[in-house]
Amino acid sequence: MGRSSKDKRDIYYRLAKEEGWRARSAFKLLQLDHEFNLFTGVNRAVDLCAAPGSWSQVLSRKLRGREEKGEEEKGEEVKIVAVDLQAMAPLPGVTQIQGDITKVSTAQEIIRHFEGQTADLVVCDGAPDVTGLHDVDEYIQAQLLLAALNITTHVLKPGGTFVAKIFRGKDVTLLYSQLKIFFSGVTCAKPRSSRNSSIEAFVVCQNYSPPEGYIPNMSNPLLDHSYDVDFNQLEGPNRVIVPFLACGDLSAFDSDRTYPLQLDADKQYQYTPPTQPPISPPYQQACHLRKTNLLSREDAPSVCPDQSRDEPELPAEST
Repeated sequence: MGRSSKDKRDIYYRLAKEEGWRARSAFKLLQLDHEFNLFTGVNRAVDLCAAPGSWSQVLSRKLRGREEKGEEEKGEEVKIVAVDLQAMAPLPGVTQIQGDITKVSTAQEIIRHFEGQTADLVVCDGAPDVTGLHDVDEYIQAQLLLAALNITTHVLKPGGTFVAKIFRGKDVTLLYSQLKIFFSGVTCAKPRSSRNSSIEAFVVCQNYSPPEGYIPNMSNPLLDHSYDVDFNQLEGPNRVIVPFLACGDLSAFDSDRTYPLQLDADKQYQYTPPTQPPISPPYQQACHLRKTNLLSREDAPSVCPDQSRDEPELPAEST
């Protein structure tokens, strides 16, 4: 298959390149914002697990674009902080922290960039490298969500909003009940750009209001349900009910459908390269070995070649 095959099979992957987004996931945040008005009144935002940076791009374009038009609150400067363990190519107006979201030092550094203030919005599109074993993938994703929630309790202001990826598995109600402890409004949303075949969805948690006396602590488990005795009387799958909402216009592109390369009769299809190739991805050495027919040789070099000589193309997202 040629380079155009992925463009034909995944319309959002193709549109992301044409519109200058680093990944197709940018459309997920845009569609969530269209439904929930996430960016209204936001001047300080945090993007957790940010690499390769598509959600940070959305935050930068939306919030800084509003700032350039003079629509921000008087005296407020838009500040965006992106956090990830991996290196990420720079973005205009985005401060990057290469750090661990499970460390208190990372939360403290975020607050320092906000000059002692807390964030209005925290988003997290992080996900594990899926194994195909659903129980394992759901568990790891749940732990990642809890880690994101934990650092969010350190950096989010009361009344703020938290948006994160979630895998809807059999134990998802435990996560919902945890989120309801910290947010008065919790909604499970499925953007149109998220494939129907995927168990991926997003929790939109609004009006951050932690329990009275709660002190954020990275070492304390969150799922102990010790804050509200009456809240915990419900058991099993009925512990908490969270609304489910499909986001995006029904006339929007279907992420599970294959579209022709030429959508517009007046516009000829032209291949578009990725906006930002990955920076030193872990699969880079394997790509080089395969292209040079060294993958099966025992004496294959162990040192990763220079990326400028063998730059991999942006991989397709799994969800």
